Amino acid sequence: MGGVTAASLAPILLVLGDEELLATRAVTEAVAQSRSVDPEVDVREYQAGSLTVGEIAEMLSPSLFGGRRLLILRSGQDARKDLAAALLAYAKNPDPEVQLVVLHLGAAKGKAFADGLKAAGATVVPAARLRGHRERVAFVRDEFRRAGGRCTDAAAEALIAAVGNDLRELAAACSQLMADTDGKISPEMVARYYRGRVEVSGFTVADATMVGDVPAALEALRWALHVGVDPVPIADALADGVRTVARVASAGRGSPYQLASTLGMPAWKIERAQRQSRGWTPEGLVQAMRAAAECNAAVKGGSDDRAYALERAVVSVAAARQGGGR
Repeated sequence: MGGVTAASLAPILLVLGDEELLATRAVTEAVAQSRSVDPEVDVREYQAGSLTVGEIAEMLSPSLFGGRRLLILRSGQDARKDLAAALLAYAKNPDPEVQLVVLHLGAAKGKAFADGLKAAGATVVPAARLRGHRERVAFVRDEFRRAGGRCTDAAAEALIAAVGNDLRELAAACSQLMADTDGKISPEMVARYYRGRVEVSGFTVADATMVGDVPAALEALRWALHVGVDPVPIADALADGVRTVARVASAGRGSPYQLASTLGMPAWKIERAQRQSRGWTPEGLVQAMRAAAECNAAVKGGSDDRAYALERAVVSVAAARQGGGR
């Protein structure tokens, strides 16, 4: 960051996308860069939906006392038309002493505002959710690269199999591996590191099972057992996966944030369960609960072949999704 100067700071940053980790990082980086130019920078945060034109005009007008200002406008897609118009007018001739950071989910809502900021020359920082497996592999490799490490595709694949798809969890895992190793990450190192990290592998198996991806679920299960993960927490994770989808499905429609307090679980878990609940019927969930309960009884009751009990449960739960009550 040594090369950052006032002239090199973009007057308007548009952080575009719905991946919270990437958006948070973009804001943290903008604040750090502003502070490296002026340690006394005045940083202020606002919600676009509750801001008036008068307030924004006051914040963007030249300060009597001088000094840099950094204005962070969250949920830019919620800006009312008059506010969006005022900001677009400002964007054509921004104050060099002010940096405006607008966060926008990047969907259809408020699209004209985001497009207008782009047209006015805003610097766009992509923060869209990573949709595909290849993108997540690239994200993991880039995490290690940013921290001065190296990671093969196969090692990134092994880490995703161990940790799951949540970017925050993946970023934390990369950071931990960098701290505990020499930074050259191989699949064997990932397998060694996650041996016995039960809650991680169990939920990977459960996630794949709940969306009916039997090959991925069985592969994750065999990998987890191969590296020495105890079968009991895997059975627990499978039961928890079924229970969570059943609870979220019965709670009806609603945003994850609205349902979080009602259901007493984090919004990210609700959002994942909402995605997983597609394709399930109430009858199917009852069948899946029965299969998960039988698996729990076998695994905790000292069954002779606990691996087989888990494999059978994966197949039975996925089959309940396909055929339950249809």
